[in-house]
Amino acid sequence: MEQPKQAVVETESTSPEERSAENGLSGFIAAAGVILAISYPVLALSTGVRALYQLFFKPGPVNELAATLSLIAALCYLAATVGFAIHKKWAWRLSVGVLIFETAMTVIVGILSIVMGDVIGRTVWAYFGADYGFFPLIQPLLGLAWLFHPQTLRVYGLRE
Repeated sequence: MEQPKQAVVETESTSPEERSAENGLSGFIAAAGVILAISYPVLALSTGVRALYQLFFKPGPVNELAATLSLIAALCYLAATVGFAIHKKWAWRLSVGVLIFETAMTVIVGILSIVMGDVIGRTVWAYFGADYGFFPLIQPLLGLAWLFHPQTLRVYGLRE
């Protein structure tokens, strides 16, 4: 099977300014891919360990809703990691679905944590991911931008 081409195809109608902008964006997209490949597994591990500790090992009262939400987030991060690592159409679809769900949950739980913080507790999505440097809010948006970039679509076999 032939590997997808990574080079930008230049046409007669492409101006030098457009080629320069595309190459700059391509560099950003490539860097975003590296950031995602590192940050998603790290966040999956840290969030998952935190949730498992809170649910099963932490002495005293535990906000089970917060720990459960964090465990769901960790599973989302793990699924997105698989989708980023396997360049197949089904993996692309998995990642897109997971990132949309993750973005929605970060916004919903973020708002609820402001309105009723004592009920939501300290979950990875609380306050829009403030405990994690807002990565839970920024990361899925960056991931979606990366997944929908034309170069990425070609790598996943979704565009020629």
